[in-house]
Amino acid sequence: MKRISVLLLFVIAACSPGGAQDGSKKGPASAAAADALGVTLLEMAPRSVPVSFEAVGRTEGSREVQVRARVSGILERQLYNEGDAVQAGQALFRIERAPFEIELQQARGTLAEALARDELSQQEHERLKRLADRRAISQKEADQAASAARQSSAAVQVAQARVRQAELNLSYTNVTAPIGGVTGRALQSIGSLVAPNNDSALLTTLTRGDPIWVRFALSEAEFARVRSGEQKAIEVKLELADGSQYPQAGKLNFSASTVDTATGTVQMRAELPNPKLGLLPGQYVRVRVVAGTQQAFVVPQAAVMQNESGRFVWVADGGKATQRPIRAGNWIGNDWVVLDGLKSGDNVIVDNLVRLRPGTPVQSKKAG
Repeated sequence: MKRISVLLLFVIAACSPGGAQDGSKKGPASAAAADALGVTLLEMAPRSVPVSFEAVGRTEGSREVQVRARVSGILERQLYNEGDAVQAGQALFRIERAPFEIELQQARGTLAEALARDELSQQEHERLKRLADRRAISQKEADQAASAARQSSAAVQVAQARVRQAELNLSYTNVTAPIGGVTGRALQSIGSLVAPNNDSALLTTLTRGDPIWVRFALSEAEFARVRSGEQKAIEVKLELADGSQYPQAGKLNFSASTVDTATGTVQMRAELPNPKLGLLPGQYVRVRVVAGTQQAFVVPQAAVMQNESGRFVWVADGGKATQRPIRAGNWIGNDWVVLDGLKSGDNVIVDNLVRLRPGTPVQSKKAG
């Protein structure tokens, strides 16, 4: 009996779960797994992303014209409503016509007198020429008659020019639209005396809003990227002040030939269709220039952090969190393009970022 009791004690000790041998093997591993921080990883793989640059731009009419008085007179009528769209050649104002009609009549009368004198001079020249041929008069008299005929012909030309000038001045009393576009505010009131040589000459403005132009500037580096691409493939997109996207894209139609030394930028201009006149001249917009594609990594914006050394992301390396400096490009929706600092297969941590420290153990799962 004594031998059986001792044997049972050995068996119970060997099967006990709190034995020193088992505890020494399982305790540290279980503790490490429990201390690891659960994170979501995004495995890096390059993909094709657009090469784009953003800038602040301002819209302007593709043609902006000042409508001015070209003759002096009293402004009698305004023939349009402010803000209306008008066609080229449409009448906008009328200046008092009577003084110019009188001037035209006087010019026509002067022309008639010149024509009569010219007819007489030509007849006299022909008569004296025949007499000079028969030596009935001196050659001097014939030459004087020829000179008088030429002078009378010149006087006719001057009178004709004055008639044409008077007709032109009379036509200027009807102020018409030089281009089709949207009219601005009338700057002179009916009854005002206007003159072409002072500030009263400016009557209104006309702006063509379809297509519309957008002016903006790019840095030297950005301009070099844009210039190296195929111009026909470059698109210009707009974001309006309320955050909405303008539905139609445009094309570049101008780039400056010099760099602004004060800002280090190059002035650019784009043209966009604006059939419904949804964009008005003078609006501030965010411009996005898309110049082809490139291969790059893309990470969520929330995964990119910044310190005094620049931007960085957290990478899971060997089960521990490691900071990785990066060079970021532009945004694509809610993602950030990473141009340098990552390689294929890197696992970027995208959550629990505020709890990470260099060397923090992480237990990860792949992002869906």
